[in-house]
Amino acid sequence: MIEVIHLTKEYGQKIAVDNISFSIGKGEMVGYLGPNVAGKSTTLKMLVGLLEPTLGDINVAGFNAKTHQLELKRSIGYIPEEAQLYEHLTLVEHLQLMGRLYHIEEQLITRKIIEFTKLFEMEEQALQRISSFSQGMRQKCLIMGALLHNPDVLLFDEPFTNLDVTTVTFLKALLKRMAELGKTILYCTHILEVAETLCPRILIINEGKIIADAPVEELRQLTNQKALNEIFVQLTETTGIEDKTNEAIRIVTETS
Repeated sequence: MIEVIHLTKEYGQKIAVDNISFSIGKGEMVGYLGPNVAGKSTTLKMLVGLLEPTLGDINVAGFNAKTHQLELKRSIGYIPEEAQLYEHLTLVEHLQLMGRLYHIEEQLITRKIIEFTKLFEMEEQALQRISSFSQGMRQKCLIMGALLHNPDVLLFDEPFTNLDVTTVTFLKALLKRMAELGKTILYCTHILEVAETLCPRILIINEGKIIADAPVEELRQLTNQKALNEIFVQLTETTGIEDKTNEAIRIVTETS
């Protein structure tokens, strides 16, 4: 459902994503991990059509990014790292707009909005302007908008940001069930514990390059580490944590 072939993104002399290739099949949920500025969000933005690749090819749900961009976008539910919402609209108006952009029948839009706002405990905020929402409410709004059109592919960049424990627990269960129903999910996160419990397969990107692509158990055997956070540090850190800690203590305690 997702195929990335020799994908590269350059900003002048800086290479943000460097010749990466991977594929994700129907019903797979894959964790996409990496340090800050490793290329995770840039990859997702290219997949959804917000950034044009410098080189390479993208196919999503059978649609090529160069020849069928509109169809590709319709097949995707996307949650960006930072919420970009229509501040002057109410929650209902925002979701109505999303539904109409995806050509969903009006009665179905209305029914889904009623059901979603109940599920996400936002019935009381349904007619309030988004400008008045907390960060957690905005995140719920993004999630509802991404799921409204029943997409085949979900691209989620830090979807649990600012959410309360109850909503996170619900969303984890929902993502697992959606993968079971055949949805393809690429889940980008810094929260390694969540990725470890949710995603049978892990992609790790560092300095724009894919440095690991394997099931969690295979990564454990490869690195001789048990926890995903230990695996991640071993694969991405050029300076050992103990060395960095010692250096930090030296700086903090330096008096002259």
